[in-house]
Formats: sequence, C-alpha cells, structure tokens
Amino acid sequence: MSTDHPLGTRVGDMRAIITEDPQSWDILWKQKVTPWDSGEIQPPLRQVVEGGNVPFAKGGRALVPGCGRGYDTIYLALALGTDTIGLDASVTAVEAANELLQSELLNPDVASKIHFEAADFFKYEVPEDGKFDLIYDYTFFVAIPPSKRPLWGSQINSLIKTGGYLITLMFPHVPSHDPQPYTAGPPFYSNFTSYEEVLRAGGGEWQVVSDKIPDDHTLLDPHKGKDRIVVWKKT
Repeated sequence: MSTDHPLGTRVGDMRAIITEDPQSWDILWKQKVTPWDSGEIQPPLRQVVEGGNVPFAKGGRALVPGCGRGYDTIYLALALGTDTIGLDASVTAVEAANELLQSELLNPDVASKIHFEAADFFKYEVPEDGKFDLIYDYTFFVAIPPSKRPLWGSQINSLIKTGGYLITLMFPHVPSHDPQPYTAGPPFYSNFTSYEEVLRAGGGEWQVVSDKIPDDHTLLDPHKGKDRIVVWKKT
C-alpha cells in the first residue's frame, strides 16, 4: 500500500472517482488509487484457515470475488490446494494479480491451480458441477452499494455448493447497535446481520461454524477494532 498520502485522503480520492459502473474500479487501478490494497495476505484469513477449527477440504474449487492484486487468492491455493479463481471487474487489477503470481515463482503444479479473470461477479455463471467448495469475500461486499446486497446474497447461493464454506472478512465491521453506521462509501458499513439477511433471503440455509473478532495486535493498523471474520457453511 502506498504511504505517499494519508489513508483518509486516499479513501476520499477513491470516492470521488467510483460510481455504480464496475469499470470505474479500473480507473482507480490505473491511477493507483487503491487504499484497500494492504500489500499482503489478510492476517485473519490466515488464522482461520490454519487454526484447525474449520474442516476446510483440501482440493476442490475456490472463488475470490473482488480479488484485487490476488494476495489472498494465491494464499488459498497454497494453503488448501484449491483450484482458485480470483475475479475482479478491473482488467488492470487482473494484470497486476498475474504479475504478482509470476513473481512468486511457485511450483508449476501450484501455479496452474490459480487463475485470475476480469469479469462481473453478478453475471458470473458456472455449471452445476462447477460450483465452488469455498468462497472468500473481503472488501467486495462493502464495495458494492447496499442496494445490491440482495443480489450478492443470491449470487453467493448460486455459486457455492451445498456443504461448501463462505468466509466473510467483515471490514469495516460496525456493531448493529452503533447509532451512526457508515452511510458513505465505499467502503459501506457491514455487520453480521447485513450478511446474514441477504444470505438467507438468497435461498440458502447457512450455519455459522466460526465467528471471531481478531485480536488487534494481529491486525494491520487501519483494521484495528474494525474486523470480524465469520465462516458460514451452506447446509
């Protein structure tokens, strides 16, 4: 993440550019206005995958919508052996992700499991036998206007197989009792209820198998006190 300008300034620059047109994200990438890009794997994701409390299957298929530069996409393939697709509306982001993948000098067998695609998540389709065992959402849910969240819930339900897992790293997490949630965005506010409502309304049955608020000392500075990571199983 660039440190040339304060985070608040870069978020303001982002909001001045972004529109509901997914292609506006490509403008941000071209102009290097990417305040969400931390430059590394998100620590809470690593903790939940390696913690041993959730029996994630080795292998299978995983999807990361809004993958950006692909740090977490690459990590999931390495940690779980999944054929992992990183999806982003920005062609420039996908180019950056492929550059990162090449720079990692991975074993060819591992590298072949990682694919980045420029596509609209809401129009993305897979055949019945191509549904995903795992979907990971970090910053994608909060990047879309809240009015589109029901579509997010429907699409998650259509893409993940029964028995599959959804990891939601909620940031910024705003408790439901907070009288002043984030009304401007992106990032827009999120809390447990905002995810749960649209997942269940989207046609699926979901069981929470892990729900953690990470210790602040494990988090990157902008995330302290604002992260919550929940793992859902589609039943």
